[in-house]
Amino acid sequence: MGQPAEREAGERTAEGAARSELPPGQRLQKGWPVTHYGPVPKFRPERWEFRVFGATADGEKHCWNHEEFTALPYTTVEADLHCVTKFSMVGAEWGGIPARTVVDLAPPAPDVTHVMVWAEYGFSSNLRLADFTSERALFATHKDGELLTAEHGFPLRLIVPHLYAWKGPKWVRGVEYMTADRRGFWEERGYHNLGDPWQEQRYSYQEEPGDGPEL
Repeated sequence: MGQPAEREAGERTAEGAARSELPPGQRLQKGWPVTHYGPVPKFRPERWEFRVFGATADGEKHCWNHEEFTALPYTTVEADLHCVTKFSMVGAEWGGIPARTVVDLAPPAPDVTHVMVWAEYGFSSNLRLADFTSERALFATHKDGELLTAEHGFPLRLIVPHLYAWKGPKWVRGVEYMTADRRGFWEERGYHNLGDPWQEQRYSYQEEPGDGPEL
């Protein structure tokens, strides 16, 4: 075991390395702050339903109850979480159902370009289909081997590691396939339509032509 000074130097080095890998303007966060708009919904398993609707390939709505959805193939992804409020939580292990699994089970029509992810209380966040179907996008039920708490999105939250965290809503209830882009809750209220933390796409005034529909 190293001496205290050596351990402290090693910790500083590791923290510095992690900080150097953060997107611009972000700071390393120890722990996981609770951030959301509005109250925490009460989970009622007998009423819970996950829906895929809109421009589906077969024109039908696809639904799973809680037991059916959580029985879908489970995987884990190690990924950071970057909040637009400028904190980053690194190296978390997220467990859940890949977004690609949902797309495979309920395919979109060929002309779908975007999705709207819907959550409790009518909250929504829009994503390009390519972002939603990215390899590490995950409907998370667990973090670091433990069930999510209600404050952090139980029973289901979307994790899209390469985008700011608001693009992955808590308390998700469904996905709408869209053939044209449409802004979600925060995107209508001044947040960037795309939300790439590595390009520091925080606010709508930073948007370039083609980044999103008119406000």
